[in-house]
Amino acid sequence: MIYTNSCNENLSLLGFGAMRLPLVPDKPDAPVDEALSAKMVDYAISHGVNYFDTAYPYHNGESERIMGRILKNYQREQFYLATKYPGHQISESYHPAEIFEKQLEKCDVTYFDFYLLHNVYENSIQTYLDPKWGILDYFMEQKRLGRIRHLGFSSHGRAEFLEEFLKRCDVPMDFCQIQLNYLDWTLQNAKEKYELLTRHNIPVWVMEPVRGGKLASLNPDTDKILQECHPTETTASWAFRFLQGLPNVHMILSGMSDLAQVIDNVKTFEERKPLTEKECDMLLEIAEKLKDSIPCTACRYCCEGCPMGLDIPMLLSAYNEIRFSQNLTVKMRLDALAEDKMPQACIKCGKCAKACPQQINIPDELHAFSETLAQMPDWRKVCQERDALAK
Repeated sequence: MIYTNSCNENLSLLGFGAMRLPLVPDKPDAPVDEALSAKMVDYAISHGVNYFDTAYPYHNGESERIMGRILKNYQREQFYLATKYPGHQISESYHPAEIFEKQLEKCDVTYFDFYLLHNVYENSIQTYLDPKWGILDYFMEQKRLGRIRHLGFSSHGRAEFLEEFLKRCDVPMDFCQIQLNYLDWTLQNAKEKYELLTRHNIPVWVMEPVRGGKLASLNPDTDKILQECHPTETTASWAFRFLQGLPNVHMILSGMSDLAQVIDNVKTFEERKPLTEKECDMLLEIAEKLKDSIPCTACRYCCEGCPMGLDIPMLLSAYNEIRFSQNLTVKMRLDALAEDKMPQACIKCGKCAKACPQQINIPDELHAFSETLAQMPDWRKVCQERDALAK
């Protein structure tokens, strides 16, 4: 197992994510298969994995309880446990002490090795920084008391937002967890986020290294190309090996759903084998073909004459993300914008299209984006339902 020394801890580079635990088939409401989950954890620990990541809302609030019961079979010194405070969820009030005490109870531990502010992004920054709720002060006090060993945050926000949060937050962040993989390297500007955090000397934790399984199997022709290069390795291993080549990546979380995935991932992390420069270039070319995206280069010529002052490149980038995968985090970010800065604010004057060197029909794309957003679920309702089930 590859280990990294981060936050003065000896961490396995592969972390066990508990957001996608296996489910019992053909059962109402699909409960977690706790017996299989226990076998997966046992294999992971016996092969050197020592970091386990959960969160308050995962599996409708059951993930923390299940991981607590499973990890109770091991010495506390054998593993690092991480969970998160759900300040990103919409609520009339926030009570960090109440949630934190409940999390300790659910996980049946007296402290968390790593604790995160969950999804600090454009819509949740005010909640986390508002002195009325005292979130940062409370968790810094828990860190002082030793009930939190290391405090960090996760984010699906844009790079410029990460910069804003780091400037406004007067509490030192020990690490930051971002969505990072070879597809999002450009699709979500993960490269820019990675470089920003590196400049701030903040270790990077990775979530979604295989994009929720989408990078574990691509298409027959592409899978064949990768297999011919490395006949004994899976398509998923390429995604992990891409990340192994980034020096400031200290933790790679894999949300494994069956024992075969655990076995394959452990094999990939037996030794550090980052991709060669040629292999990286090939993988990034594959990523570009996967996108089937609007070819915006963010030259911003379209913005200069827009009477509505829309950030068109940002909107087209968000549309590309949703075209690939209708992820609600994109809609969450957009809802932080004023109504007159959303895609539906486009008045179809056509000035942007005339200025576009790529000859993109921008008004039509923004209109299509607006219609797509209208058909997506209300993320606030989804969060509220999850929060209610987690209590």
